[in-house]
Amino acid sequence: MKKKILITGATDGIGLETAKRLHSEGHTLLLHGRNPEKLAAAERQLTDGNGAGLIYTYMADLARLAEVRQLAETLSQAHDHLDVIINNAGVLRAPDTVTRDGLDVRFAVNTVAPYLLTQSLLPVLAPAARVINLSSAAQSPVELDALRGKKRFMDDMAAYAQSKLALTMWTKAMAEADTSGDRVFVAVNPGSLLGSKMVKEGFGIAGKSLSIGADVLARAALSEEFANASGQYFDNDEGRFGSPHADALNAQKRQAVVAVIEELITEL
Repeated sequence: MKKKILITGATDGIGLETAKRLHSEGHTLLLHGRNPEKLAAAERQLTDGNGAGLIYTYMADLARLAEVRQLAETLSQAHDHLDVIINNAGVLRAPDTVTRDGLDVRFAVNTVAPYLLTQSLLPVLAPAARVINLSSAAQSPVELDALRGKKRFMDDMAAYAQSKLALTMWTKAMAEADTSGDRVFVAVNPGSLLGSKMVKEGFGIAGKSLSIGADVLARAALSEEFANASGQYFDNDEGRFGSPHADALNAQKRQAVVAVIEELITEL
């Protein structure tokens, strides 16, 4: 059965590679990007390929929560259902690390935006829908003041690792809170040091094949392997479901992170 799939950060890297894979199989894709030229170029790459699925494009800066809300509203009005959300968009380095909302850009894009987008789209998620959150092998304990934006100018990798653990934590929390009984919320480390723009800029290396990440995201979106994986963490470096950072398994710490995210969404 063909699916309707939203991919954030779909203009390059793992997001675009995953889009190519899914489009070639005939699925309908909702591609998100921040740059209109790159978004148009990604659409052209897909339409020039051998895929048969429909393509819709949507532009939003996920560092701005108002644009995340508008994106969710636009998607909800245009589509009566979504089968899969792949929260792929992410930031490691940026010229300005503080957003207009006063948050660290890594937490804004990697943690808060996908939470807000997913929560806003829950009413249009189909039965047995899946939410795939791109986590990372880099995970470190979340400083709540850093998540709130009160700790500024953090080291790039420290902020990134905290933001990815926070994402992994709310993934499990959202899975536990889901009352549908059949939706899947799963965090996936797509593989370390894959050849994305982020890796090239952040580490100065070419990185491994993006197809490694695209393969596991396509499986997470569609395969029976992930059908009963809600709340779990898949480590593609190990090729199996495993344990994330211990804090993600601590209910009290998960609740504290989600409470701060909810606080930020309400305030901003």
